[in-house]
Amino acid sequence: MDESVYVGNAGVDGAGEGGWLLGHFRPAGDPRHSTDVEVKWGVHAAGESRSRWATDECRTALLVLVSGAFRVELPDRTVRLREPGDYVLWGRGVDHSWYAERESVLVTVRWPSVPGYRVEPPVRH
Repeated sequence: MDESVYVGNAGVDGAGEGGWLLGHFRPAGDPRHSTDVEVKWGVHAAGESRSRWATDECRTALLVLVSGAFRVELPDRTVRLREPGDYVLWGRGVDHSWYAERESVLVTVRWPSVPGYRVEPPVRH
C-alpha cells in the first residue's frame, strides 16, 4: 500500500483524539501527521460545551456544521450555526468557546497545527 494514502472512518479514527483526525499529534510518518493543519470530526451531545475559553489563540479556525445546532461564543458576538453548511471562521488572536444547542456534528479545520491547546473534555450541562 502507498504510505502516503490513508483510508479510514472519521468517527472511528477520531475517537482516541477527541475527534481530531489530522495534525501534529499523529505520529511522524503517519499520512495524518501535519504541522500545517488540523482537521476534526466533532460529534457533540446536546448541552455539551467547551470546558473553558480558548485564549491567546495563534491559529485560524473554520467550523462547518454538518448537522444539529451549535453556538460559538466570541468576545464581541455569538454565532449560531443552524443549517447544514453554516460556518464561522476566525483568525489568530480571537478567543472563543462553544455550546451544542442540539446534538451536533461539525468539521473543524485549524491552521497551523501546534501543540499546547488540549483542554479537558467538554462539559455536559
